[in-house]
Amino acid sequence: MSYNGKYISAVIAASGIGKRMNSKISKQFLCLKEKPILAYTIEKFDNNEYIDEIIIVTREEEKEYCFKEVVKKYGFKKVINIVSGGAERQDSVYNGLLAVNSLCDIVIIHDGVRPFVTGEDIMKSIEGAINYDACVIGTPVKDTIKIVNSEKDIIDTPDRSKLWAVQTPQTFSYGLILEAYKKALEDNIIATDDSMLVERLGYKVKIAEGSYSNIKITTPEDLKLAQILLE
Repeated sequence: MSYNGKYISAVIAASGIGKRMNSKISKQFLCLKEKPILAYTIEKFDNNEYIDEIIIVTREEEKEYCFKEVVKKYGFKKVINIVSGGAERQDSVYNGLLAVNSLCDIVIIHDGVRPFVTGEDIMKSIEGAINYDACVIGTPVKDTIKIVNSEKDIIDTPDRSKLWAVQTPQTFSYGLILEAYKKALEDNIIATDDSMLVERLGYKVKIAEGSYSNIKITTPEDLKLAQILLE
């Protein structure tokens, strides 16, 4: 079922190796209650009636494992392709963008290790992208943030009321995000998130308030917190 007549694709980035997790298993395949983190994540998008297809991006050597132990095992119907990741997250997402259906109007980019994203956040991001071409999910920061130099001296304290912590999903009109990625490749630019590449083109990106529970699981401490959230 399309949303406002739009074909919507989801690209789930799951090609990290998880150095900070200190695990031999890639973090996206670690289990919460005997179910891989990635399976919880995919489930949120597979169950969304407006998402037409899902592209998983994972490491070349883990593609078969991902298919057998996640996609096939849990019966996900909308995963139509598993593509190989690249050297950086940005390279991996770009590979995912190139693999979407030619009908794609709106593309959602999400981290495979953010399993607690809500259906409401997914819909907020889709609606934001339809209305404004670019929308990210985030939360107002709770802590005071300091800018420091290389000597660990505080050099500035930004106004906290203007600071948000950005999460995924980050959702865009397909033509816009593809243009942004191609321009970044041309200019040899590496960004820390997808929206930065759109900002470089001079476009405004809207932010929609999400949930503090939409954590990215990258450390053993995150994994413990995820177990608690799952309870």
